[in-house]
Amino acid sequence: MTKIGCHVTIRQGIDITPKLAHELGCEAMQIFTRSPYAGKTPELKPEVAKKFKEDCKKYEIKNVYIHAPYFINLASADNRIKYGSISAIKTELERASMLGAKYLVTHIGSTKDLGETEAIKITIESLEKALGEYKGTAKLLLENSSGAGKIIGAKFEELGKILKPLKKYKSLDGMCLDTQHSFAAGYDWKNNFENIIKSLEENIGLDNVKLIHTNDSDTDLGSNKDRHENIGMGKIGLDAFKKIKQFAVKNKIDMICETKHPGVIEDIEILKNL
Repeated sequence: MTKIGCHVTIRQGIDITPKLAHELGCEAMQIFTRSPYAGKTPELKPEVAKKFKEDCKKYEIKNVYIHAPYFINLASADNRIKYGSISAIKTELERASMLGAKYLVTHIGSTKDLGETEAIKITIESLEKALGEYKGTAKLLLENSSGAGKIIGAKFEELGKILKPLKKYKSLDGMCLDTQHSFAAGYDWKNNFENIIKSLEENIGLDNVKLIHTNDSDTDLGSNKDRHENIGMGKIGLDAFKKIKQFAVKNKIDMICETKHPGVIEDIEILKNL
């Protein structure tokens, strides 16, 4: 069954988030395990992880998703950044496993001075290093981007080129589809829904779409700008989200809103009722 929820702040502590998610009306939730920006990764104590898992059961939060830090750049030509990103993916996968999370979601990074072919090659090599010795239970998902600058993964074809050579790694399970990012990258959910699904099927495989970041767009089609809006209040519109919800239910994909508070409470209700 499709579970619906949102991103929940860890400002009051990771172990508080199941209660906060319940109060927001979540059936599933997404969190960071640390600051998404620079800084030392705080220790995740076993007793905190234990309480977190107990409270997820108590508050009926069925599935948990972890979002990797924003600084991840798996295709960086700077070894310090690249290997720091590989290390962060490894660490976050282990922390996600401790928390009983289903998936870790990550952005890929930027090509900067590299061409697409070289950037994809380096990204694949980086993911091989991140996943090679990993034995945990949480799996990794790659998220599509809005296409700003030289960010990797705006097009499904590009994500497919990264995912397909890595099929042997069972801990890399597919993609997280962000509706706003894809709209900003030129995928018109309002007028071209069937062709978008066809492109996903051809390049990713529908069974490899494991999570939907369900966000309306505050910016125009093809703008390449990452600007989320509450459901039905943006440029994608409610009619498109009806189709997206049907697609999610048919394929048993959870939907996580990354939209503005307190409007996200209504977003969750809208998605439940579509």
